[in-house]
Order: sequence, then C-alpha cells, then structure tokens
Amino acid sequence: MRKLNEEWRAKAVEAELVELDRLRRYLIRERTLGYVRPLLDAIDDYVEQITGDRTRLHAKSSSIG
Repeated sequence: MRKLNEEWRAKAVEAELVELDRLRRYLIRERTLGYVRPLLDAIDDYVEQITGDRTRLHAKSSSIG
C-alpha cells in the first residue's frame, strides 16, 4: 500500500511539473505581460518544495559539438 502511495505521489508531482513548466515557459516567452519575476520565483519556490531542486524546470545547457 505504501509503495502504491509513493508511486501515486511521484506521478502527481510529475504531472504538476509538466504544467508548471508550461506556465513558466509561457511567462518567459510572453514578455508583454509585465513584471513576471515574482511569478517565476514563486514557481521555483514551489518546485523546490515538492522536488528539493529549485532548478528542476530551468533550461539545461546544451553543447553543440
């Protein structure tokens, strides 16, 4: 039962991260919305609470070469 709860929570967290990533990317892309830094910080704070990694949704560096 505990394992099922852990699996359910992991799936729920992953689903939340997908939606938060979508919102975060939208806020970054649509710069006409005004001052969005507090919203991005709030999203990062929440992601840190649920995953322990504040930068989980940040774009990863890619190397070409």
